[in-house]
Amino acid sequence: MIYCVEDERNIRELIVYTLESSGFHAKGLESGQELMQEMEKELPDLVLLDIMLPGEDGLEILSRLKASEVTREIPVIMVTAKGAEYDKVMGLDYGADDYITKPFGMMEFIARVRAVLRRAGKEDREQDVLQIGDLQVQIKQHQVLIGDRKITLTLKEFELLKYLMENQGIVMSRDRLLGHVWGYDFDGETRTVDVHIRTLRQKLGSYGDMIETVRGVGYRIGG
Repeated sequence: MIYCVEDERNIRELIVYTLESSGFHAKGLESGQELMQEMEKELPDLVLLDIMLPGEDGLEILSRLKASEVTREIPVIMVTAKGAEYDKVMGLDYGADDYITKPFGMMEFIARVRAVLRRAGKEDREQDVLQIGDLQVQIKQHQVLIGDRKITLTLKEFELLKYLMENQGIVMSRDRLLGHVWGYDFDGETRTVDVHIRTLRQKLGSYGDMIETVRGVGYRIGG
């Protein structure tokens, strides 16, 4: 379980959605008070902690976590808009395991989460292989196969296909795809998604037809 303590609802929901789509169990919380209540029920594998929070700020919460014998070994990543060197040093001095400054790309964010969990000896819950028929995405090897034939994709095409297959049968909006693959701070248009979907379909050949356009919404695979 990963707890995300973030008072901005849109950011909190995006982070939780991205974590769960990447194979993790996650829960969004608005304040340190909610975090402490949830910890009485279940200790997490990781805490994502904003600095600017209502009531107790993130640094105060971090200090409490590291002062307790029960919670001091739980890794913490500070996720905050405050990017000054002083704030980073304070967070790391208080015992944070990593520090991510908003805005950030979601692929980098998930990579940082995995790195902290590996260092902490926590289990990485992501599936290794995603498959529909003969179409196979091998995540750790970072390759795509149709039968025995290897398909060469760009990084964005690979992440698009992986994300669609992780959410098989679910319609993914263009905004959701942009947020996950390009990062919620991306300045480009949703047409970027359409262009990458088109080239992805071409490279997948007959399997490209599995990526369905849902008019006015976005795309899904395996629906």
